[in-house]
This record gives sequence, structure tokens and C-alpha cells, in this order.
Amino acid sequence: MRFFRGAGAYRWLLLGLALAVLFSCLASLGFGPARIPLHEVWAIVGQHLGLQVGGEWSRGHERIVWTIRAPRVLLAVLVGAGLALVGTALQAVTRNPLADPHLLGVSSGAALGAVLVVLYLGSFAGLLSLPLAAFIGALGSMLLVLAIAQQGGRLESDRLLLSGVSVSFVTMALANLLLYLGDQHASSSVLFWMLGGLGSARWPSLIVPAVAVSLGLLALLGLARGLNALLTGEQSALSLGFDSRRLRLWVFASTALLTGVLVSLSGAIGFVGLMVPHVARRLVGAEHRRLLPVSALLGALFLLWVDVLARTLIAPQDLPIGIVTAVMGGVFFMVLLRRR
Repeated sequence: MRFFRGAGAYRWLLLGLALAVLFSCLASLGFGPARIPLHEVWAIVGQHLGLQVGGEWSRGHERIVWTIRAPRVLLAVLVGAGLALVGTALQAVTRNPLADPHLLGVSSGAALGAVLVVLYLGSFAGLLSLPLAAFIGALGSMLLVLAIAQQGGRLESDRLLLSGVSVSFVTMALANLLLYLGDQHASSSVLFWMLGGLGSARWPSLIVPAVAVSLGLLALLGLARGLNALLTGEQSALSLGFDSRRLRLWVFASTALLTGVLVSLSGAIGFVGLMVPHVARRLVGAEHRRLLPVSALLGALFLLWVDVLARTLIAPQDLPIGIVTAVMGGVFFMVLLRRR
């Protein structure tokens, strides 16, 4: 059942979601161990954006809002949107509603590459070292999953999911082994990062994920007709003029790149790509030119408020956001299995 069928209703939905994301970004800046009133948050943000907004605030509150929380909120928006896009594309290309970068081993492969760089290889390519290693790990993990799942030239969704789970276990075991053998002080900080978190966000670090998510959305929108065709089966896609093998490779490469960049900055945050696309499909259906933008906005909105929950639940301590999404995703996964 779709609630927003017509073009006008769809445009209103996009506008409503975009406004909800903007308002949530502003409102969430006030939440945390130190609560800051919304009018004070607006005054601080307005002053940094060059708007003539009156009000008084302390230096400490300005640093908390603009230097610490604002980059974190924007990173939550980018990571949530990116993971939702990846999940939407993977569910279409595998024709499996349970496909997710976490379940298919992509996130764990990216985490393994990032652990190798942080503990052993160092900055071999400057600022790009971590995203590059995470991308190589994500792509290698995905190619391994495809090699295991393919049988007689065919790629069945059930085999793909099981292969992804097994590769995910192996890569996470290797990452944990490297953590155990590495420097204990560095390993403890990496272990916290692997649980997923946005606390390391800073303004300069937002450029790479912003570019990656923007290009990823454009690339997947360009492949939207092919994704629609794959939903009807490989033979139907072939009759419509789409090379399913080449299309899958393009989707896997773009989603691996996007996942690698996001995991390198936020750690392994699971189940966002599993849950959000299902909600988006309930709203606008399975046509990917409509589905992808809605999934991105819903993913941004979802992770933004999950991050608020993570930093307020046991304040003043910061709960790893991956723990919260894992609990929510596990419950969602069980409900999905019961209904299908």
C-alpha cells in the first residue's frame, strides 16, 4: 500500500521530509549532557550563518553547539542518508528484502580495512588513507560474497544473504584478532569506533562524506531504471535492454565506495539500510526514482534522532550509536521474519 501515489503528494512528502530534517538538525543541537534552550541554539547558529539574530549566550554553549554538536548532527544526516541509499540499492539488486550492508559483510569488510590502517599501515595516502582502506575492504568483502553465492552462473538471493552473513563473521573475527594483537591503547579506541559513533565529527571531515553521498545518490538515480527492471527478474531486465551482470557490478562498486567512506568516519553502524527502505516503500512504492530520495531523507531523519538518544540515554557518557541501531534493527529483523 502506498500513501503518496500522485506526483503532487510525492512532492509534498519530499518537502515535508526535508523540512523535518532541517528542523530536527536545529532542535537536536540542544540535546546532550548540557541542555541548551532552542532559542539560544538558534541565536548561535544564526550568528555563524551571518543572520541578524539577537540573543545572549555563553562562550561554552557556543563551543558546544557549533564546534562539537553541529558537525556531529550533519555527519548523522550524511551517514543515515548514505546507509539508507546503500540498503535500498542492495535490496533491489539482490531481490532480497533482508539485504543490508551490515548483513552482506560490506560494513565488516570496511571495518577490517580501517583497523588495518589505524593499527598497522598508518597514513599511507594522507587524509584518504582511512576511506581508501575501508573502500578496499568493503569491495573485497562484497566480491568474496558474490564469489561464494554464485552457483552455475546464477545469483540467488537466499545464498547471497547466507554468504554475506558468513563473510561478515569471518571479517569481524579477523578485525577482532588484529585488535587483540595490536597496541592495547590504540585497540581500545578502535574498538569503541567499531561499535559505531559520531563523536569524532569535525567540520573539515564532513567534506568527503558530503561529496560521497551526493555522488552516490546521483549515480543510483542514474541506475534507477535498471534497478526497477531487476525487480522483475533477470530475463525481464535483459528483454528491456539491461545487462544485469554489468548493472550489478556498477551497483556493488558504488555501494562499496559509499559504505567504505561512511564506515571510515562513523564505524560499523548496522541495520539502518535494512529498516529505512521498507518504511520508504510503504510510503511511495518500489519505483526507484521516487524511492531513493525518500529513503535518503528518512535515513537522515532516523539516524539523527537515534544519535540524540545515544548521547542522552546514559549522559554524561556517550553510548555507541551502533548498539542502539543493533537493538532496533534486531527487533525489526525478527518482526520482518515473522511476517514473511
